[in-house]
Amino acid sequence: MSSARLVPVRTPADPEGVVLVLHGGASRGERMMVSPAQLSVLRMVPVARRIARAGGSRLAVHRLLNTHRGWDSRTTPVMDVAYALEQVTEQHGALPVALVGHSLGGRAALLAGGDPRVRSVVALNPWVLPTDRADLRGTQVLVVHGTADRVALPGRSADLARRLAEHTSLGYVAVQGARHAMLRQGRTFETYAAEFVAATLLGVPPRSRAVSAVLDGASYVEA
Repeated sequence: MSSARLVPVRTPADPEGVVLVLHGGASRGERMMVSPAQLSVLRMVPVARRIARAGGSRLAVHRLLNTHRGWDSRTTPVMDVAYALEQVTEQHGALPVALVGHSLGGRAALLAGGDPRVRSVVALNPWVLPTDRADLRGTQVLVVHGTADRVALPGRSADLARRLAEHTSLGYVAVQGARHAMLRQGRTFETYAAEFVAATLLGVPPRSRAVSAVLDGASYVEA
């Protein structure tokens, strides 16, 4: 039984889609629990709020707090996403879902995005491994990575993006000079995530050049 928790950000009465926002955070000890106050969790609060504003009364938005910090081998963040998908399906019905994650949450979004309920995935500075594989056919994917990220190497996410793009619609946006924590250019990451989710779940045209280019078929964009 998962100990993951959902934190509602916006729960309209009759949503058209659901967004799950996934945090990162490295391990700080064996099976250490997630705290709502840890920085990697708080980092996703403005992302979730921006998505909620973009969706208005049309999107239900929830933040997922994982069972454990890091990538516990017995209860991985992918398992927590599976649990969350069951919970939001029970709460909102069979609606299309977008997964939006940062760092390890970005990895979880990519690896869990093959679920048939998931329509789109946004991975922000995803921490991935060269061995990662995912079947995302039929899913629209956006990877946004800062070129100055020294925690989650952008070369690894670019390699994974190229592999995934062979079988799905995927765009990679390189944010010049941005670092892992998304602090100085946080609004850029938030905007791209919100616009992509609103476009893929609701058909709302994006305003930014980068997201527009990705939705028009660009596989690589510099921002």
